[in-house]
Amino acid sequence: MQNSLNLEGVEQQSLRDYTEKAYLDYSMYVILDRALPSIGDGLKPVQRRIIYSMSELGLSAGSKPKKSARTVGDVIGKFHPHGDSACYEAMVLMAQGFSFRYPTIDGQGNWGSTDDPKSFAAMRYTESRLTPYAKSLLSELGQGTVDWIPNFDGTLSEPVVLPARLPNLLLNGTTGIAVGMSTDLPPHNLREVVSALVHLIDEPKASVADLMKHIKGPDFPTGGEIVSPRADIREMYKTGSGTLRLRAAYKVEGSDIVITSLPYQISGSKVLEQIAAQMRAKKLPQVDDLRDESDHEEPIRLVIGKKRGVDAGQLMSHLFSTTSLERTFRVNMNVIGLNGRPRMFNLPELLTEWLAFRKDTVKRRLQHRLQIVTDRLHILDGLLIAYLNIDEVIAIIRSEDEPKPVLMKKFRLSDVQAEAILNLRLRNLAKLEEMKIRGEQAELEEERDTLEKTLKSTARLKTLIKKELLEDAEAYGDDRRTAIVEREAAQAIDETQLVASEPVTVVLSQRGYARAAKGHDIDPGALSYKSGDGFLAAARGRSNQLAMFIDSTGRVYSTNAHTLPSARGQGDPLSSRFKPPDGAVFCGTMIGDESQRYVLASDSGYGFIATLKELVTRNKSGKAILRVPAGGRPVVPAPVPPGAECLIAAVSSIGRLLLFEMDELPELAKGKGNKLINVPSKKYKAGEETLVAVAVVPENGDLLVHSGKRTMTVRWNDNDDYYGERALRGRMLPQGWRKVERLTGVPPDVPEDA
Repeated sequence: MQNSLNLEGVEQQSLRDYTEKAYLDYSMYVILDRALPSIGDGLKPVQRRIIYSMSELGLSAGSKPKKSARTVGDVIGKFHPHGDSACYEAMVLMAQGFSFRYPTIDGQGNWGSTDDPKSFAAMRYTESRLTPYAKSLLSELGQGTVDWIPNFDGTLSEPVVLPARLPNLLLNGTTGIAVGMSTDLPPHNLREVVSALVHLIDEPKASVADLMKHIKGPDFPTGGEIVSPRADIREMYKTGSGTLRLRAAYKVEGSDIVITSLPYQISGSKVLEQIAAQMRAKKLPQVDDLRDESDHEEPIRLVIGKKRGVDAGQLMSHLFSTTSLERTFRVNMNVIGLNGRPRMFNLPELLTEWLAFRKDTVKRRLQHRLQIVTDRLHILDGLLIAYLNIDEVIAIIRSEDEPKPVLMKKFRLSDVQAEAILNLRLRNLAKLEEMKIRGEQAELEEERDTLEKTLKSTARLKTLIKKELLEDAEAYGDDRRTAIVEREAAQAIDETQLVASEPVTVVLSQRGYARAAKGHDIDPGALSYKSGDGFLAAARGRSNQLAMFIDSTGRVYSTNAHTLPSARGQGDPLSSRFKPPDGAVFCGTMIGDESQRYVLASDSGYGFIATLKELVTRNKSGKAILRVPAGGRPVVPAPVPPGAECLIAAVSSIGRLLLFEMDELPELAKGKGNKLINVPSKKYKAGEETLVAVAVVPENGDLLVHSGKRTMTVRWNDNDDYYGERALRGRMLPQGWRKVERLTGVPPDVPEDA
């Protein structure tokens, strides 16, 4: 018999409801108890527990520091049952002067550096204590100012929030990622924030513009510059979200540019690596030296040695655009409010909410103190009665088994007063003690009156809050570190402007290897080639121009000429630089400025004139330009020299040469083009006639016909035998010259006295 499962007394729930509730519970835990800070003290739970544990260990600013492992042990053992490494990392962050604007922990030992914030030593090696600033978070803790809750195992109590005397949330900022929301608050200057708070106390309806007369903008611990327009900063404070542009600060010392501060959370070594990478890639010829001269006196001193005549502003604009010397900082003022719910705050709302917290904290502190004063006055009243009737009191204590109720009845004392009398020491029965009691009574009554007046008067309460804020600003405040300078957006210098303009000859081999030789007077055919490879085409231009290559499918590819390898070697394969279609081979090269024109043609006899500007592409897969029939391929492109009159020369595979006016050929951006020479073949069978080469002959220039190692010259004035209209068959070359490899148009000789 099969046993059935007994589900009596077991709660049943659908998987959908269970997972939804579990996920929502987890989400709320992450949001409220891990990732987002409280508006009161600006701390996340782990940070609050670290600071409270250190205060319980007696690690104040004036005490001797203890091993960090001791603090971490207390934190995770008593209040924060999580990993020790995560707890220690949170502790390190609060000790790093480049991470926190106003650090709360004073660390001794290796606590990381700006170059590598996570390079800190293990917690068994470092020591720590609280900073003087941490006193502003803890000084009112035992004065009834905050609520307390049990710790995770119910054996101890911990504060829900610390009674911060300053808006630590704005001063140190914070970042956090929760479930479905995040927060990014930049740090601010203490004096500016206090000044804004004092203004807001007097003018509760102050606008963002009014507050920005006091708070100029965020103030990062690493200095640098905020270069965002003031309107963007105002909009950020108005909406609670936005972005800031941060830049490094620099100065010019002779031929050196010295970077003196970096944007927040940017590593100096990373910046040097980025600049060095550009130098290695020959993209930064203006820089000839790079060094790090940072030391204890100048924590950030990165020196960039520029070449003579280089404009420092233009160079730095390029570096701001291409390196981490400029970065954006996202601002998202998403904070847990006093009602325990996270929401977006703008600047006035954030300050107003914190002032409400501070007002409540001060009132609770005053009420707590008032209760202590009242209780003490009540006891002093009883003690005074005892001193005035000291003999009778002593007699009752000596004669009665239970003197307490007798005293209470005889002198109309309360239980507390009677207990205080019974706990008196004999040494306190001197005659002068009565005078001390009356003096203490007078002082406490005066304090009680002051406390009651302050609690009843809104004006007095505001004055007290302002006074304490100004005292703390004087004690912990400092000058602004981050300058706010509205600047134009950084512009990267065009790569071609960074490269010296030198004559180069781009050489392409038959197997698709490319290189760039310095100068125009080299013989490409005489260069060294790999076994089984040889010269195919060459083009003359400048090192700061684009070198272009055309493949057998009619696609054109472009790259900077200065990035091609030197002609000392045998070149690099273009297939590793570009992504041509499968089976495609490279057939020719071009170079020049954007107005330079070339004749593009396929071996089917069709072609057109194209301007390099129309051929430029940064796509590694190239740009389709020339329509090539199946089985065909382009011939080597021919440059068009400047000048009014030019002839186009076309030669076929059987040795037919035709020269015609260049005006007869159209200028197109892409396509098949028009017929240059009448080539009967259409199916590209073996032995059929095709177009093999084209050239452009400038006015009064010569046409060189290359056949093997021999060259035949056709002069401008003696070309009648081969001259005709476009699309004709042309005329046969002499016997022995009909196997043409290439054509070259040569300009007329320049006179010696020119």
